[in-house]
Amino acid sequence: MNGKDTPQQIIVAGKTALGIEFGSTRIKAVLIGEDHTPIASGSHDWENRYENGIWTYSLDDVWKGLQESYQKLSKEVSDKYNTPLKTVGAIGFSAMMHGYLAFDKDGKLLVPFRTWRNTTTAQAAAALTDLFQFNVPLRWSIAHLYQAMLNQEPHVKDISYQTTLAGYVHWRLTGEKVLGIGDASGMFPIDSKTNDYDASRVQQFNKLLAGEKIAWKLLDIFPKVLVAGDAAGVLTEEGARLLDPTGQLASGIPLCAPEGDAGTGMVATNSVAERTGNVSAGTSVFAMIVLEKGLSKLHLEIDMVTTPSGKPVAMAHTNTCTSDLDAWINLFREFVDALGVEVSQSKLFELLYRKALEGDADAGGLLAFNYFAGEPITNVDGGRPLFVRAPESPFSLANFMRAHLFSAVGTLKLGMDILFEQEHVQIDKILGHGGFFKTEEVGQRVMAAALNVPVSVMETAGEGGAWGIALLAAYLGRKQPNQPLEAYLSDKVFAGDKSKTIAPDPKDVAGFAAFMERYEKGIAIEKAAVEALK
Repeated sequence: MNGKDTPQQIIVAGKTALGIEFGSTRIKAVLIGEDHTPIASGSHDWENRYENGIWTYSLDDVWKGLQESYQKLSKEVSDKYNTPLKTVGAIGFSAMMHGYLAFDKDGKLLVPFRTWRNTTTAQAAAALTDLFQFNVPLRWSIAHLYQAMLNQEPHVKDISYQTTLAGYVHWRLTGEKVLGIGDASGMFPIDSKTNDYDASRVQQFNKLLAGEKIAWKLLDIFPKVLVAGDAAGVLTEEGARLLDPTGQLASGIPLCAPEGDAGTGMVATNSVAERTGNVSAGTSVFAMIVLEKGLSKLHLEIDMVTTPSGKPVAMAHTNTCTSDLDAWINLFREFVDALGVEVSQSKLFELLYRKALEGDADAGGLLAFNYFAGEPITNVDGGRPLFVRAPESPFSLANFMRAHLFSAVGTLKLGMDILFEQEHVQIDKILGHGGFFKTEEVGQRVMAAALNVPVSVMETAGEGGAWGIALLAAYLGRKQPNQPLEAYLSDKVFAGDKSKTIAPDPKDVAGFAAFMERYEKGIAIEKAAVEALK
């Protein structure tokens, strides 16, 4: 707020921005004011279904969830500010990336929505990775399309439009077949020089289409690529009724380009400038680093996407982070309960995490593998959590906890080493978020030791992807001429944001490196355990 206008005046005047994100378990709507802070929100829980061997959501679920989350937000505005929500300054939609939504010329869905979770595309992903000399993960939209071609699915010849979930919702509400570049970078490789699909690889794919006697070409069916700040259409009358069946919301509201959840996560953590990055560490862990230039060669361990303004981003992802840590802490919970001692779960977590700071720098020679699932980076195809030690290793609680905290980010470290050592990527700082960083200082110190860069954690935990897409909607309407997204976020959104930064401690860095030597040798033990305990 600017000190003059009341919240009611801001809402009535439409000096707001609305962001709605479709996550894998929740659809969330956030309305922000002139100062970019949330003034109302609404959400709807939903679950994917496993039907006929496919992970999917029905399109009815999409609209029911969208309408309910908007309705709850609208009710909160009405209850809290005593004014109806009739207009907003700008709207943005974001969603889980990748997957497969294919429509015919009449806009009819040809096959049920295949989400990013489906791993039925191994043949296509491998063939395209080889053809493009560019890593095409199983979840990418182009892998789904090519797998449908390889399977000779009859619907392929009838495709008139293929898009992502965010692109689909945007299209139905505006009539525009467009996609933000970050989301598009999970459909097909992007050329960051042209901010468009990579032209030479489009040609390579069109040759595959011609070979299969398919009449359309790739760009005939793909959405047009837009970057942050580009106009992406307005809410039509039909779209306004789809979003708000009560008829209150006006049509004609401008929309920003629909984006993917990776892009909105970067925006919400102010990690869109070159040489910055963010690491999300919870059940799984992934790091996204904004590069100064593309990678020199193909690395199967690294996914390439872009920021919402088109800068290349390298992503290292591992399937498991804190699950094994949590399991051990639950074991200690049982012990505490058996003693009849009252200790809260948060206190127990903090006590055990902090204990790790008292351990030997290299965790005393102890070794842990946190694998609840397989990890592509280490070529391990199953999960067997393991703890190993030599009889003479100093086996203390502090070393035990330190080994498990190190293990939680061990595989990520191997992925990041490809960027740091082989590609000579430079990074000034990284922003951490997620449960791994909840106990003050501990997770930050471990991550700083692993990556050997300063790690910051915001005092105000990020509001998440719905806030991120609301910021992109605000940027559409409020940016100054020639003001890049990173400048807008730094100057207008995060200028007063307090964060705590921890620089890597040389002793911790050396200790983590010694642990990683053991860890790399120990991968053979993990593979043997997977084999032996089938």
